[in-house]
Amino acid sequence: MKLPALWLALAFASGIAISGVVAKGVAIWLCACLVALVAGTCLSLFAKPSLVAGSLALLAWFALGGTAAQLERDDVPQNDAATLFAHHALDTKEPLRWLGRLREDPEATPLGWRYIIDLRSVEETGRTFPVHGGLRLTYYRSSDNENPPALRAGDTVEALCRARIPHNYLDPGAFDERGFLSRQGIELLGELRSIELIHAVGSSTPSLAERFARFRGDLLARLDTLFAGKPARVAVLRAMLLGDRNFINSDIAEIFQKTAAFHVLVLAGLHVGALAFFIFWVGRLFRWPMTFTTLLTLVALVTYLGVVQDRPPILRAALMTAIFLCARLLFRRVALLNTVALAAIVILAVRPSELLESSFQLSFLAAGVIAGLAIPWIDRTSTPYRRALEHLSDVTRDRLHSPRATQFRLDLRAAAAALTKRVPGRVAPHIESFFTLPPRFGLRVWEIFLLSFCIQLGMAPLLALYFHRVSISGPVSNVFAVPLVGLVVPLGFLALASSYVSSGLGLVLAKVEGVLVGGLLATVQWFSELPRASWRIPGPPSWLLLAFFATLACLAAMARSDAEKRTQQNIRVPLAKRTSVPERLALLMLFALAVLVGIYPFAPSLEKSKLEATVLDVGQGDSIFIAFPNGRTMLIDGGGLSAAEHIGGYQTGFDVGEQVVSPYLWSRGLKKLDVVLLTHADHDHIDGLHAVLDNFRVGQLWVGRDEDRPAYRHLLAQARARGVAIVHVAQGTNFDWDGTDGRILWPSAADASDEAPEGANNESVVLRIADNSVHFLLTGDAERQVEDALTEEHEPLQSDFLKVPHHGSKTSSTPEFLDAVMPRVAVVSLGEGNPYGHPNPATVQRYAAKGIPFFRTDVNGAVTVSTDGHTLLTQVFASSGTH
Repeated sequence: MKLPALWLALAFASGIAISGVVAKGVAIWLCACLVALVAGTCLSLFAKPSLVAGSLALLAWFALGGTAAQLERDDVPQNDAATLFAHHALDTKEPLRWLGRLREDPEATPLGWRYIIDLRSVEETGRTFPVHGGLRLTYYRSSDNENPPALRAGDTVEALCRARIPHNYLDPGAFDERGFLSRQGIELLGELRSIELIHAVGSSTPSLAERFARFRGDLLARLDTLFAGKPARVAVLRAMLLGDRNFINSDIAEIFQKTAAFHVLVLAGLHVGALAFFIFWVGRLFRWPMTFTTLLTLVALVTYLGVVQDRPPILRAALMTAIFLCARLLFRRVALLNTVALAAIVILAVRPSELLESSFQLSFLAAGVIAGLAIPWIDRTSTPYRRALEHLSDVTRDRLHSPRATQFRLDLRAAAAALTKRVPGRVAPHIESFFTLPPRFGLRVWEIFLLSFCIQLGMAPLLALYFHRVSISGPVSNVFAVPLVGLVVPLGFLALASSYVSSGLGLVLAKVEGVLVGGLLATVQWFSELPRASWRIPGPPSWLLLAFFATLACLAAMARSDAEKRTQQNIRVPLAKRTSVPERLALLMLFALAVLVGIYPFAPSLEKSKLEATVLDVGQGDSIFIAFPNGRTMLIDGGGLSAAEHIGGYQTGFDVGEQVVSPYLWSRGLKKLDVVLLTHADHDHIDGLHAVLDNFRVGQLWVGRDEDRPAYRHLLAQARARGVAIVHVAQGTNFDWDGTDGRILWPSAADASDEAPEGANNESVVLRIADNSVHFLLTGDAERQVEDALTEEHEPLQSDFLKVPHHGSKTSSTPEFLDAVMPRVAVVSLGEGNPYGHPNPATVQRYAAKGIPFFRTDVNGAVTVSTDGHTLLTQVFASSGTH
């Protein structure tokens, strides 16, 4: 079997994936594995190896994958912190006293510090319970002069705080934050009200992992010292060298994302390769024995892995490098695809859930594309010419090369001979080196471009699926970024190591390092400003993903088959020949599929001839998507969290627009919105709209009364900069979209030209939409004053669907208003456990007393109400609060 490890890895991964869909007990998976192993062994003993025996072996590995996944799911302690919270065994509403060991040194953030505690026990109302799991605490400092307590990794600490289970937003397309953090060993989150609420209660001998964590903390502090006063550069270096992206602000992250160069900020194979290459280069420079150099490299990689922790991309790269180096010591040639597959098996055997991580998938896809496509293409294109440059003056070697490569040698030799006659004698011996240097450089640039092109092409569907971005400048920008990373990584560690010996030498090397990082930032910035070089798109449909990766696999198989044929024919240098017709067709097919991924020409997922309103789960805020029967779309508000603001380029909280609202719209296949309506400028309504304007083509922005708030002014300026028409609406503003009527009921037309007072919920835009005999009433944060005014003006308010005013507060939903509206369905948008007590129990009781079905986004998730103009259908994303 060719590439045996690859087939075993695919079978193992398939078992893990299937076990997540078809959950079976461990015993069943083990029985399936044993049956397959026994059957395969019997066939091998009593008959020649056959396809059946190989299939049974793969089936055994498939069952092993399912077994590993099931064992991981079952391996949850009874005192798991998240389980205790989910079963209400602990009081989630009160601060509790948590005891445990610090997993890492306190992590500095731009606005405070972060602590990760491996829990041992929790104290509640005087009783102490053993507890297992990870608790991540965040503290926002009150002033720049505030210093954290002297805590280190391995210290036993006690913290008094109110903890919570990570919240998953219950919307289609939403990110599984709970699962993501759980795979990092973090089950609970909390916020410290005061830095005095966490303190050491004892010390003990730190474990090896904790010693590595302390060393990492020391290195981060030393980086801050070496690059003091250069926040952008130290932020990039913290990420590139030690995996700390806490100081990568949104501006820096965006320019790297736009140029498909964000991978340089994520520790992965590129960084491991740069470090290993540097050590080998030093070993060659000082003529160290190969065994010593290999062992030194392995020790350096193990140390690096311990310092930066076992992040999947770098763990994969370290494993592959170790396998390659050990094989080289034994004079064995290892197929790179087999090496990649072995690394995947090791990682998945330890943590099967890594298969679901986007970083794992992207990491191994990139490695697979390099091994299966990029290297065969490099061997076919540039390698013959690069090898032809070796021993250029030796004519006896010409016959070892292909005709084109031989002609290349002859032309260079003739040009070098002609120039040798015209230069001084002392220079003449160096003419050959002078002539080969530019072609060598050009060929290396081509190889970097081809490598980058293959990676960007192969990863395009997953980048679109997970990050909703396309960058056509990536293959070129990485030609500059990748070599710079190859210099920055080893020089950065050299500067850090030198600073322990001589602070002066460390500062000198840091200055050179700073110039390189500045060059990297300037390069990426320049490419990010190219017009139409990057855009956001919905994720590709499943059939397109399958077609793309099937075509990619076929193309890689053809490329490898061609390379193997030449190797079997004992041809030392691959022939520079044209691509075969099947391979050319497969490449064209792959390009066509990549174009479909990039432009997403598919129609949005909207019900034809139906009016739809979806109230999204955006936490404590409002965001409502409206789809009209004629295909037009409207987004009312964008949600937002009151604590999530941009300070100095850093996002202090969760960006609802980028991480909740936009993914939902992309899940519907949307690239544009006809109208965005802002009801009023409270943070929980306006903040998410900034990301929406960035990510989608918006036709018009509708606003009510102007407000003197920075967030509101910024939104209008952003809309104007993007060519979005701004339309002021007020009572009496009507529209008719192919038979669907809309009427603005508030704010009052008499006050429309005046500036609204700050924090005026009663200036919210109120919209009523009619589709034949069915009406939707969307009220923003309107309160009793507006409800009374609308009722007294005898406006036709009766509506089948009501978006509950002001999150169900006690100042809204008066009995008179409900009598006037008489809704058949009411939906309230609010955050789980919000501090405002929404919805107010008395308000909920008023709806219950009138028999009105009452849906909550914190319990039911996104709620969709749709109509064909006659009937009303209500659908919820989640049926209960268990999510």
